[in-house]
Amino acid sequence: MERTLIILKPDCTHRRLIGRIIQRFEDKGLTIAGMKLMHIDETLAGKHYAPHQGKPFYPGLIEYITSGPVVVMTLAGPNAISVSRKLMGKTFGFEAEPGTIRGDFGMSKTYNLIHGSDSPESAATEIALYFKPEELLEYAPVTDTWTNKPGEA
Repeated sequence: MERTLIILKPDCTHRRLIGRIIQRFEDKGLTIAGMKLMHIDETLAGKHYAPHQGKPFYPGLIEYITSGPVVVMTLAGPNAISVSRKLMGKTFGFEAEPGTIRGDFGMSKTYNLIHGSDSPESAATEIALYFKPEELLEYAPVTDTWTNKPGEA
């Protein structure tokens, strides 16, 4: 079972879109293994965005992600990373397809609502920044027999 980190960013929480967006992941068949409402401080933001340090947009990333509450989630399921990224849509809302989270709720280049890990390696690193191992649960909702057929990854 693959895991990914999802962050519902400050514009998402301020716009009261949390429930509507979580519902999309659950409707698709992904399982919430861990979830927190929190503020990301500058130290944690720096660790999260370390790959972008030194780039011209880095200060804006830090300012944005620390500007308000976020929801961090670890989602689990077959192909959780690629499924989540398809649900999110292209990074910039004005380029994202209708039917995706960013395509339905976003227009901005700066305020893009959501973050999702882009690879198994980044997922492992990012999940470890936000969750202790004991904070993550493993369970199989009964609906998994209808949404995630064993052996069909």
